[in-house]
Amino acid sequence: MALDPAAKAVMEMMEDNGVSFKGIASMTAVELRSMMQTGELPVEDVARTEDRVIPGADGTELPIRIYWPSTSDEPLPVVVFFHGGGWVIGGIDSHDGQVREMVNRTAMVYVSVDYRLAPEARFPAAAEDCYAATQWVAANAASIGADADRLGVAGDSAGGNLAAVVALMARDRGGPAIAHQLLIYPCCDMDSNAWPSQTENGTGYFLTKESMDWFYDQYADVADRNNPYASPIKAADLSSLPPACVITAEYDPLRDEGEAYGARLQEAGVACEVHRYDGMFHGFFGMTLAIPGAVAAQETAAAAVQAGLSA
Repeated sequence: MALDPAAKAVMEMMEDNGVSFKGIASMTAVELRSMMQTGELPVEDVARTEDRVIPGADGTELPIRIYWPSTSDEPLPVVVFFHGGGWVIGGIDSHDGQVREMVNRTAMVYVSVDYRLAPEARFPAAAEDCYAATQWVAANAASIGADADRLGVAGDSAGGNLAAVVALMARDRGGPAIAHQLLIYPCCDMDSNAWPSQTENGTGYFLTKESMDWFYDQYADVADRNNPYASPIKAADLSSLPPACVITAEYDPLRDEGEAYGARLQEAGVACEVHRYDGMFHGFFGMTLAIPGAVAAQETAAAAVQAGLSA
């Protein structure tokens, strides 16, 4: 189908406000972060939030934000969330609204992770930070009103990559036990030439093939890009991973690799549902105030997380 009219209007508004990846090849990470800053948007209320600093990988300090949907005394399922932004931009604040919406849709505790960014901290720093955060949540679940036996991971774009990678790490390293993974238009392969959608949707739909190549250059050396903890679709064995929900968008350069990763999970015997949202572009999932399709996608994702983390 054609680009959704609401999605098209949002893309045009972003373009008018200078929020785009045009000219990214000549930019530094600092310049891109400055350009991509947007004004504050209305956000949903949740019962409570708390910012903390926990031990990260390599002796670093790792900021997190914990969200609670209610003041219930009963332990709740918990989702560790990793933000998108090509491993270079974004953070807890950039995805605060999206996380709040999912907290309320799922009635679960969420822990959003402010992992180290590239190029200042290159691969595998972000992945190791996210794994360390997941270990901390599993070990400290009771202290934050959560149930370690109902632990999930989630993320969008680069964060979807990190969620998939954390699931692999947890399997390979003997824990913690992860019950579900939500992968929202994930980057699964750091080879932009391997997938037709990278070319078909490589220009004109916000995220571009050029920008993905730039993000890869910031995050990982060429020699590291076939490592499954950088490109999870390169893993020889995807069995014994948590059940998954993969969300993709029709007009997204990352569409094909996300759907291929979902298919490979299914082939490995992992319960995995894949949902493509026609007419949508990369980044739509958090744009519920302007794009009805984002509401539908969040409802689908919330239902999958609830099913995956049910008692």
